[in-house]
Amino acid sequence: MNYLSKRLCCLFALLILCSHFIVAQEIKYVSGQNSWNPDSLGNHRAVVQVTADGPVSRAAIEWRRSDDAAAKAIYVVDAQTSKRIMNVKTENVSRERADIYFEPVSGKGKYFIYYMPYKVTARSNYPNAVYYKPENTASADWLQKTGNYTRADLLYLESVNEMNSPFPMKVTATAAEVGQLVKTNPGKAYLVFTEDRKFPVKLRHDLPRRWIQQGVTGSFSGTASKGENYSFQLGVYPVAADLKNVTISFAGLKDAAGHAIPAAAMSCLNTNGTKYNGSPFTQVVDVKKGDVQALWCLVNIPVSTAAGIYTGTVTVKAAGLPATPVKVSLRVTDDVAVNGGTDQPELQTRLAWLNSTLAQHDDVIKPYTPITVNDKTIGLLGRKIILSGSGFPEQIQTFFTPEMTGMTSTPRNLFTDKVRFSVISTATHEEIPFKNTALRFTQKQPGIVKWETSSRSETLTMDVSASAEFDGYLFYTVKLTALRDVSLEDTRLQFPFEKNVANYLMGLGFKGGKRPVAVDWKWEVATKNQDGAWIGDVNAGLQYTLRDEHYSRPLNTNFYLQKPLVLPSSWGNAGNGGIRVKEDGNTVLSDNYSGPRSMKKGEVLYYNFTLLVTPFHPINTDFQWATRFYHKYNALDTIKKLGATVVNIHHATPINPYINYPFIEHEKMKKYIDSAHGLGLKVKIYNTVRELSNSAYETFPLRSLGHEIYSAGKGGGYSWLQEQLGDDYIAAWYVPGIKDAAVVNSGMSRWHNYYVEGMNWLVQNVGIDGIYLDDVAFDRVTMKRIKRVLTKDGHPGIIDLHSANQYNKSDGFMNSANLYMEHFPYLDRLWFGEYFDYEKNEPDFFLTEVSGIPFGLMGEMLEGGGNPWRGLVYGMTCRMPWKEDADPRYIWKAWDAFGMQGTEMIGYWVENNPVKTDNGKVLATIYKKTGKAMISIASWAAEDTKVKLKIDWKALGIDPSQAKLTADEIRGFQPAAQFDVNGEIPINKGKGWLLILE
Repeated sequence: MNYLSKRLCCLFALLILCSHFIVAQEIKYVSGQNSWNPDSLGNHRAVVQVTADGPVSRAAIEWRRSDDAAAKAIYVVDAQTSKRIMNVKTENVSRERADIYFEPVSGKGKYFIYYMPYKVTARSNYPNAVYYKPENTASADWLQKTGNYTRADLLYLESVNEMNSPFPMKVTATAAEVGQLVKTNPGKAYLVFTEDRKFPVKLRHDLPRRWIQQGVTGSFSGTASKGENYSFQLGVYPVAADLKNVTISFAGLKDAAGHAIPAAAMSCLNTNGTKYNGSPFTQVVDVKKGDVQALWCLVNIPVSTAAGIYTGTVTVKAAGLPATPVKVSLRVTDDVAVNGGTDQPELQTRLAWLNSTLAQHDDVIKPYTPITVNDKTIGLLGRKIILSGSGFPEQIQTFFTPEMTGMTSTPRNLFTDKVRFSVISTATHEEIPFKNTALRFTQKQPGIVKWETSSRSETLTMDVSASAEFDGYLFYTVKLTALRDVSLEDTRLQFPFEKNVANYLMGLGFKGGKRPVAVDWKWEVATKNQDGAWIGDVNAGLQYTLRDEHYSRPLNTNFYLQKPLVLPSSWGNAGNGGIRVKEDGNTVLSDNYSGPRSMKKGEVLYYNFTLLVTPFHPINTDFQWATRFYHKYNALDTIKKLGATVVNIHHATPINPYINYPFIEHEKMKKYIDSAHGLGLKVKIYNTVRELSNSAYETFPLRSLGHEIYSAGKGGGYSWLQEQLGDDYIAAWYVPGIKDAAVVNSGMSRWHNYYVEGMNWLVQNVGIDGIYLDDVAFDRVTMKRIKRVLTKDGHPGIIDLHSANQYNKSDGFMNSANLYMEHFPYLDRLWFGEYFDYEKNEPDFFLTEVSGIPFGLMGEMLEGGGNPWRGLVYGMTCRMPWKEDADPRYIWKAWDAFGMQGTEMIGYWVENNPVKTDNGKVLATIYKKTGKAMISIASWAAEDTKVKLKIDWKALGIDPSQAKLTADEIRGFQPAAQFDVNGEIPINKGKGWLLILE
């Protein structure tokens, strides 16, 4: 080849390269406005125009994708007929581009090239998008013609809607563009890009083309209002090697007149902040070579800031590498942002909420009373904790009546002896003696008290620090330090329960019910979400859990196996630890042991544990009778006529469409709530923490935080998740109708700060009256904060909790009531729940796991509408309009006719209940008022039976000679009937009666 030919070839190649670049520059990205079904054709297509007739057309598509394009099928569809074209051939398919040959069956005109088609498999609410693989559908005859083709021009790239569009931050740079960018920045180990808050970084393993176009500028400029929670991004891209410990330092910003935005007002969301419990948050940020790490910089501009242009420097640093300064110029206008700009969350103004400390204090929440301390006795609402000199409880007392409707001055002791924490020597087989320092209270506040003791032996020191809160929660940190090498036979925590208190047990692999005579339990954290138990009676009990310093809240609700409990190194002791519960005379000993081990000199072990003293408060029966939930979005006039008083607005409804993100349709929500208030109705909304909608404005900033907010996982799920997030997440609940795809949260994180702030915003700006919790994935710290913001300024703050039965493999065989007991002090009602069996379980199960009564709560039934006869002995009905043939309105009418307000509820579990039956399998609860009583009877007998009532007439204040016993007709429940007070009453299997005695 001569010199001229070589020059011509080079020029031709350059023209091709330039033409590709020009085409890429001119590519349009448009929204398809949901004009096709993505679940058969995929979310993305190229729209091309065939310019000339012929059997073959060729389209060169520069799609700049981040997925494995070669592994996915391509469908070509004729725009005129909407029929798929089978004669298709592809060449040069890569993440950057592809050449697509197809038969233009309708001649010149538009054709659609769908390049990510998939099918949806698995359950509708947990779908999985499976992308079709490439296959040859073309005929051999047609393939022979592909050497001669007409041109199909790319008109634009189209996504099914704006949310699925890759433009601009998912449009990738080509390898050549990245290489050229690196060449123009020689000698740099990493590059730092600046980006506006309006364009959150989405790519994690590629550079966006937008940054190629902008280049590495070393500067950022933006505009903000006074008092605004402003933010911007720095994108870090390692080009030489992995980066370790990436940090940002802020020097503050100043204007020409010397006014300043101080450095203290600036922070990096990824590296520093405030944890959900108010303690400082720090995070080490490492970045792998070739990955992209977005660093979100927050600037909380003081309201007092003078208008002007503020400039300064932000410095990025990685371990062992030169720092990279970035010039920042921020123009502050005269406008003052309302609520920090949080009414415009699309501008990422709510990212500041992630570091909030709102409601992070220890004030007492109603109905609780301030803590009292008298010597070593701690007084709480209805309970006392008496400490021994070692700092552990010597006795715990409760003062609730057996009916659970009030208090008594006579205490009920939980223990026969003091709680013992003992360390057993291998050498002597005896308890190691410790010399204690005096117990010392370190804090005494109305909401919390703290104390500590130190003990020492020849081989170990034991430091105990503990706290008790106004609701009955205690937390113990027990630190054992070896003074020399020592061999231990065992370390034990023993609770010696009074036998007449330890009637029921829940946990340790047992459903709630009568306590077994003996329990022998071992740790199995990989499959069992179990680390303690509740043992007690209706009006006295104790829940405890065993932990160490590395405790991390596991996932729940179908996801436990993906993030289980961490075995505590102390109590678990590599599987040697466990719990034994056994009877010994009048004592039921709960013996928590860790088994034999050795400790090296200087080694430290934490034998931490929590206690919850139950009940928390008396049950509020009047609230139960008067507060009637309607659990569906519906016309308010209709709800009012049905007799409900509180409306629960689930997600996937017009005013609350997106799961756990009730902020997008807030104007519609406020209008609905205002109308409800005008009719005397209250409105609660679904909003919890466990999973988060992909519609959240903060999705990608949260992704930049690694696994702090979102759990690690295998990915998959609905197509949006796979295409936009890529990998490393757990797909959660999905609503097909609105294509709302959620991602599982990681557990305790700064998202709980956001959650508290969000709830406060909804109360203050939308007027919600409370929340409906559908299982929860946060702890009591967040629950207390939520209760505070919900009840602020006199708002009712009603919280009811629903749980599906957690006692199954996916949930780690955990009892729902045991799992959520730490939240019970702040709830107003339980709804337990899906998959609860109301037919095959005994009364003790109803009492402990469903009713809420032993904890100061009342509940409702869900699965199948519940068993109305059995439910009523606990004051429970079902909830409207859950099931057509389980309508509680007729029970409500019976309550109203009797006049339930102010009645005294005396349950079958109360020894001196004035009305009993002569059959232990047929139970009676009464609702007593002057001169009359409503008697709820329910059968657990195996067959139809007949019973007689045993009545204490004096206790009821009714003359038996004048008494009559009747049953009013209640639709779907019972016919009208009259009975002889001394005669037999027929009881059908699994059913009962609601009788009036007067």
